[in-house]
Amino acid sequence: MHQQRLKQQQQQALMQQSLYHPGLLAAPQIEPILSGNLPPGFDSRTCRSVYVGNVHPQVTEPLLQEVFSSTGPLEGCKLIRKDKSSYGFVDYFDRRSAALAIVTLNGRHLFGQPIKVNWAYASAQREDTSNHFNIFVGDLSPEVTDATLFACFSVYPTCSDARVMWDQKTGRSRGFGFVSFRSQQDAQSAINDLNGKWLGSRQIRCNWAAKGAGAVDDQQSSDSKNVVELTNGTSEDGQEKRNEDAPENNPQYTTVYVGNLAPEVTSVDLHRHFHALGVGVIEDVRIQRDKGFGFVRYSSHAEAARAIQMGNARILFGKPIKCSWGSKPTPPGTSSAPLPPPAASHVPGFTAADLAAYERQLAMSKMGTAQALMGQQGQRLGAATQAIYDAGYSSIAATQPPMYYQ
Repeated sequence: MHQQRLKQQQQQALMQQSLYHPGLLAAPQIEPILSGNLPPGFDSRTCRSVYVGNVHPQVTEPLLQEVFSSTGPLEGCKLIRKDKSSYGFVDYFDRRSAALAIVTLNGRHLFGQPIKVNWAYASAQREDTSNHFNIFVGDLSPEVTDATLFACFSVYPTCSDARVMWDQKTGRSRGFGFVSFRSQQDAQSAINDLNGKWLGSRQIRCNWAAKGAGAVDDQQSSDSKNVVELTNGTSEDGQEKRNEDAPENNPQYTTVYVGNLAPEVTSVDLHRHFHALGVGVIEDVRIQRDKGFGFVRYSSHAEAARAIQMGNARILFGKPIKCSWGSKPTPPGTSSAPLPPPAASHVPGFTAADLAAYERQLAMSKMGTAQALMGQQGQRLGAATQAIYDAGYSSIAATQPPMYYQ
């Protein structure tokens, strides 16, 4: 009788969830993307518990239970209260409900603070790296997770751990992390081989970590399930001071470097493209067409960071641009007058059908099957598409949410 009632409750919970997420019931399995501080090789197939981090101090255990019961009946819920940021663990009766919680509740704001939701795991599953050799990895792309970082460095046999540091307030990557090795030789080889190499959309920086850096702050191991908290996005003071002048941490950096520009891109095109993002006030736009790169200066560090996040890999004149920090901080006393909005471009003579036809051709060309279709007509439509986008569809880009950590 109890099992039947439990099954009915699960079905009701999933049915309620499907009202907000059509198609979830039709999917054979809901599988969240692993991220956060999970042990390398972590297997979630038998896991029914989730970790909840970065919980606002005003959140109570009953409230946490109410929020997470939206994805399925709970077997248990425990909140560990802390002054600055609490954390907890939620146990479900089945794995599907736990996976659904990770997919739908990670990044959800409670009292204005985004919570982190991921699989809970036993502390014994993560290797003790206190005596290992740690290297610092900087300039990480926003999309790089622990799993991505570990996959990059696991080509070295003694790589034991990889962790990305996250901002506790925003839930976003801070742009750097740490990788541990059992062998000093492998650690040195990784620094020599991978420094300056591309990971995701950026070239990473590798060097020896300061002594004690890379340890997870506020690591907890004392709850009844012997589960540890995910990294909260802070590093020890020594490493933090060491990197305070890095562009991602220095408020004097307000310029975005834009690379991989098509030869035909002008400063007006670049201004229009970044203006469409709607992330802040643009003060200066410069371009070196012969070298294929340019610079966009914003009024603040935060606006420039947002532009890097939202602008990177977007298509401009048929090429994905690469966005990163400019090499130098903005000098004190630099004129801060905002540029006037760019003029809209109008290209008459192309219908919505023309635009749709070009978009289909573009999609096919990306799959390598439409070289014959992309002739002069496609090029003509391509130039028009950009202008039409800038003139009439830029508001869509401005409202697109960033894909990371939301």
